[in-house]
Amino acid sequence: MAEIIDGKKVAAEVIEKVKRQTTELVSSGTRPGLAVVIVGEDPASQVYVASKSKMAKECGFHSVQHSLEADTSEEKLVALVEELNSDPAIHGILVQLPLPDRIDAGRIIQTIAPEKDVDGFHFINVGKLGTGETETAFVPCTPTGCMLLIERVRGKDLSGLNAVVIGRSNIVGKPMANLLLAANATVTIAHSRTKNLAEIARNADILVAAVGRPEMVRGDWVKPGATVIDVGVNRIPAPERGEGKTRLVGDVAFTEAEKIAGAITPVPGGVGPMTIAMLMANTLRSAAQSVGRKSPEL
Repeated sequence: MAEIIDGKKVAAEVIEKVKRQTTELVSSGTRPGLAVVIVGEDPASQVYVASKSKMAKECGFHSVQHSLEADTSEEKLVALVEELNSDPAIHGILVQLPLPDRIDAGRIIQTIAPEKDVDGFHFINVGKLGTGETETAFVPCTPTGCMLLIERVRGKDLSGLNAVVIGRSNIVGKPMANLLLAANATVTIAHSRTKNLAEIARNADILVAAVGRPEMVRGDWVKPGATVIDVGVNRIPAPERGEGKTRLVGDVAFTEAEKIAGAITPVPGGVGPMTIAMLMANTLRSAAQSVGRKSPEL
């Protein structure tokens, strides 16, 4: 049976380091500041924003939340982001996605100052990651968290290992592949239209599933001893729990895969907790860099 990679435990360790290093930074006169912006009343977004703001306060950050009406204009949102860009007390700006359809999300993301782009979506940060400048790039929080989990099992140097990323999104798949390349892995990006997908997956020493399809990756897709990172969060019907009930599953058929893998993340409790932890780490790093201090080690 596979080692279960405990994302909650690793995330808690990251948060403790962030708290400790925040205390040190505050004692030298700089308090990390995170501004979270949400437009509209989307229930899932409200939950995410509340958890991010709460964690920022727990870490000792200056935490600001801007909740805007659903009919807020694009120009007003741009003006708010520009105002936050020029606020020296704010080191990280996070605009919660998705935005209403009439607002150009791309324009909003590119308005965020790259040095405050703690989500890692600005083209400058994307370009830095793509060219291997991982020391100065802000990288999206979910793939950064995945890498930390992989390092706990495989170490920082992945030389000689084959990694397969199933999924090609700008938020997870592509940055994940770049991080794995930077760690010297041999990387294949696959997706739902890849031919012989199961065969390709079976070659992976490290298999990252981020395709958004419930339990698509079956147990016989997994190479014996592989490290499996399941990024998927899918809600499926659970009639055994009662009428109308649901449960969360990943993109990997967990009960099948854990019999074959060497290590695997569960859903929930795997990658999920890492995302917010890495957001806090990115904000701390931005604050440290703003006063010329070295990025904190995690």
